[in-house]
Amino acid sequence: MTLKTKNKILIFIIPFTIGVITSYSLPPYSFFFINFITFPLLFFFFISNCLKGRWVSFKIGWIFGFGYFISNLYWISNSLTFEDVFKPLIPFTIIIIPLFLGLFYGLATICCSFFKLEKSFSSILIFSFFFALIEYLRSFILGGFPWNLIAYSFTDYLHFIQILSFIGTYTFNLLCITLFLLPSLIFFKFKKKKKIFLLLFSVLLICTNFFYGSSIIKKHEEIEKKNLNFVIKVVSPKIDINRFFLNEAPEEIIIDLIKLSKPNKLEETLFVFPEGVLSNVYLQDLNNFSHIFSENFSEKHKIVLGINSYENSKIFNSLVVLDKNLNLLAKYKKNKLVPFGEYLPYQDLLSNFGLKKITKGYQSFSSSNERKVINLNNFNFIPLICYEIIYSGNINKSDKDFDFIINISEDGWFGDSVGPHQHFSHSIFRSIEEGKNLIRSANNGISAHIDASGKIISKVESTQEGFLEVKNFKKTNKTIFNSIGNKIFFYFLIFYIILIFFLRKGRSNEEKFFIYK
Repeated sequence: MTLKTKNKILIFIIPFTIGVITSYSLPPYSFFFINFITFPLLFFFFISNCLKGRWVSFKIGWIFGFGYFISNLYWISNSLTFEDVFKPLIPFTIIIIPLFLGLFYGLATICCSFFKLEKSFSSILIFSFFFALIEYLRSFILGGFPWNLIAYSFTDYLHFIQILSFIGTYTFNLLCITLFLLPSLIFFKFKKKKKIFLLLFSVLLICTNFFYGSSIIKKHEEIEKKNLNFVIKVVSPKIDINRFFLNEAPEEIIIDLIKLSKPNKLEETLFVFPEGVLSNVYLQDLNNFSHIFSENFSEKHKIVLGINSYENSKIFNSLVVLDKNLNLLAKYKKNKLVPFGEYLPYQDLLSNFGLKKITKGYQSFSSSNERKVINLNNFNFIPLICYEIIYSGNINKSDKDFDFIINISEDGWFGDSVGPHQHFSHSIFRSIEEGKNLIRSANNGISAHIDASGKIISKVESTQEGFLEVKNFKKTNKTIFNSIGNKIFFYFLIFYIILIFFLRKGRSNEEKFFIYK
């Protein structure tokens, strides 16, 4: 099979089309089988044309990435529709952000071009190695944006992703890319017996992983539920972001939230409200509405709320735990901020052009480096705000164990798009990696209770408003990935390097033997 082309336009059209089609393997579509076609096509197109030079090699990956991201990140432009100052930038974000993110895949293919890739298993490993490594680097460079890794194609297939508790998302991503390239073996010219062996061995590994995942899920189902002795009420409103920019009275929003959550003064309850619902109010000003809280909540109630706080001339996006009198019981300040959304990079320069952060106000948020387990009467959880859920291996910065991850989010920036589904898919991966129950409260997004196996126990869709209740859970121990983190990804990279070396050395010796004969 060869996809060599002399037409310069096809150098752009073919990778772009492959990238667009590949994006449909991601949530909410989750047609993961598409990748068994698109990745071999990309691989053959690359090895058929990479001899034309480094620039051509780079363009193949770059344009593939552009097609991939333009079709699954178009929703970013929706966040620019709320203020007039940003609207002229909408066409640029639709094009420039995917072009920028595509550079990472261009870097992967140009790295591959330094090797003589041919129709061999070692070439598949090299191609997978660089794609996975660059995906990892994408998660850290310039603050990182590990959104829509290829591995998220398997979000809806829990039996296949239980292995995350051992190896994490980046290693799983490496194995996924290798897996999707395996159909290429059919078109390789090496011995039929060798080809059949590799294919059968690959099928055996896939089946083994499936049965392993099935056994893990079955064991988890057998775990006895532990009563919380109180209710966690996860509130999922649909407060339009436009209301914040119209300076609507905060008390009206507070009253709406209380009506939606239906407090029962006799029931011990932890209310979890999402991020961003009170963007016009700082924590320090919340006491102005204390009478509303004290009238509707009781001594049996505690409240988790996303709210901005002001300290030492700095603004923080915070998660707080309050009682009915708004006494502060715990506080977490967001660690990982969204570029342009919560802070303006190169603010001194870009502010001269009238730019500011997308969220309301001109001052950028500040970030904190501290994230501790919050303990409330033997109920302990790790707090994460919005965007922080997408970072694998960086959940727990302390040595303390915990039972829940609580993630609060504002997904209204995504509009009516695939964005909320993509954001939610990261929650499933984090719950399996950490082996912990995850509670997600999102305004204009998907709210849910997810157990340690990634199973959705209850959910409120992004198109709905309401609440869900958590009264019990299955307690689990720390996972291996929780202890090791992303170190395991580098162990696998080393394994790939060793395997590539021996495969290439063996092939070289074999060629020398036939030449000698």
